[in-house]
Amino acid sequence: MSPDSLNAFIVRAKAVTYVGGGVKVAPSRPGSHDLTFAGGDWSYRDSYFGGTDFLGQETVWLKGEPVWAMNYYGYILRPELIDAVRAGATIKAALSALYAEGRFLGGFDFEGPHGLYQDRTEGDATHFHGTETISVGGRLAYRLDYFGGLVRA
Repeated sequence: MSPDSLNAFIVRAKAVTYVGGGVKVAPSRPGSHDLTFAGGDWSYRDSYFGGTDFLGQETVWLKGEPVWAMNYYGYILRPELIDAVRAGATIKAALSALYAEGRFLGGFDFEGPHGLYQDRTEGDATHFHGTETISVGGRLAYRLDYFGGLVRA
């Protein structure tokens, strides 16, 4: 598995699931929302709980073996400035632009329909952590923390 092929699959999977309005599949755990994608020897699942405030995990398998995972927690800090619908629209627009560049990790700034989206990451697909935020009128309104990388037996 090359880092480039892993990165390309992750970008493709992310683009067609949450950002692309992918079809939800049966929950893998009680109360979870799950989206999946498969291509060739690769498969992907994004499984999360919640809505306005949410926690989830994305996992990639190669030939049935888990090879990569990412955990995340996102939440609205200022509901008077942004709600889940507006935050989601901003995030989807920003991530669509980011994925069009062939990558899924920041630094990335995007002036969205409901605020300024910013993503800051340290590391690469093999080992990383980062934060995505939305600011409205210069005030931080939404934040998501994430981390992940390769998983090995």
